[in-house]
Amino acid sequence: MNQPRVAQIRTKLTEAFAPQRLDIVDESHKHAGHEGARGGGGHFNVMIVAEAFAGQTLIQRHRMIYTALGEELKQAIHALSIKAYTPAEF
Repeated sequence: MNQPRVAQIRTKLTEAFAPQRLDIVDESHKHAGHEGARGGGGHFNVMIVAEAFAGQTLIQRHRMIYTALGEELKQAIHALSIKAYTPAEF
């Protein structure tokens, strides 16, 4: 498990959304030998609950997260699975 990358993702998402809940799972080990893994990018699952997603569509929520993770998406993250909820939805 790549703790520094998980910590980077957690910091960026916490700063951007002040989530009520944030779970990040590094699944990079499941993709050993995969093209993106060879290039150094990890595979992560994110489940985030934040009021900031109220009134936003699924695509808008994903775009908000991509924006918050900007630089990490260029190298540290190869694949990102996102589940983004408002507190009421969760």
